[in-house]
Amino acid sequence: MAKTKVIAVANQKGGVGKSTSVYNLGAGLSMNGKKVLLVDVDPQGDLTKMLGQRRPHDMPLTLANVMNDVVSGVSGEDHSEILHHYEGFDFVPANRGLTAVEVGLVNVMSRETVLRQYIDSVKNNYDYVLLDCRPSLGMLVINALSASDYVLIPVQADYLAAEDMTELIGTVQNVKRQINPSLKIGGVFLTMANDTNFRKDIVSSVRENFGKHLPVLEAVIPSTVRLAEISTANKSIFRHEPNGKAAQAYRTLVKEVLDIGEKQRIKSSDTAR
Repeated sequence: MAKTKVIAVANQKGGVGKSTSVYNLGAGLSMNGKKVLLVDVDPQGDLTKMLGQRRPHDMPLTLANVMNDVVSGVSGEDHSEILHHYEGFDFVPANRGLTAVEVGLVNVMSRETVLRQYIDSVKNNYDYVLLDCRPSLGMLVINALSASDYVLIPVQADYLAAEDMTELIGTVQNVKRQINPSLKIGGVFLTMANDTNFRKDIVSSVRENFGKHLPVLEAVIPSTVRLAEISTANKSIFRHEPNGKAAQAYRTLVKEVLDIGEKQRIKSSDTAR
């Protein structure tokens, strides 16, 4: 069986479309016949709300509980924290209990790998595990990067947002050097792009400034009303507006993510020979 791909979607800046992208990417991979698990690693629980759990802070079992179990040395067998979404993928919800977990990790041995230990216990049932990171570079994000094979970086299509990537890339490199040597940047992709010449300038600028060092993906996610509605519609863009520009852009992103996994598989089989 092909190795599970664990992918963190991260940017320390908020409001760049991380949760929306994780939802649509998960739905798109599922439509391509992949077994997918989404993990909300943000105490705000935005992804959890998008997936129909409107009151995440009242949920009795979330990522916070299972991370605490890892810290305590307790291993659950039934994994009832994993919920199923009607669009064909599974997900682990989050709520503000994660804030206390993050604070508590300061005093924990192997604090950077608590999430990895949990992901390792469930990932064999899936082709892809997608981690929706909180907008920070704190311990939860370091845990997500430590657990991942790849990081995808959504960047809002404006000059300042593109410049903000430098700090995140530094954190990724530190995690790779000190904790997770197999971590790679799967790609940067632009979000919230308007159909203007300005957008084309931004795309060119990002490719010019970062393309030499980082893979800049072809997918450019537009800013559309339909995409903004995802947060309350409880349906991915593929169901909400399947023929629109945003759905087409996310199809491109799904294909690129599938290609990342395929390149890894080919490389692994070549190494084995």
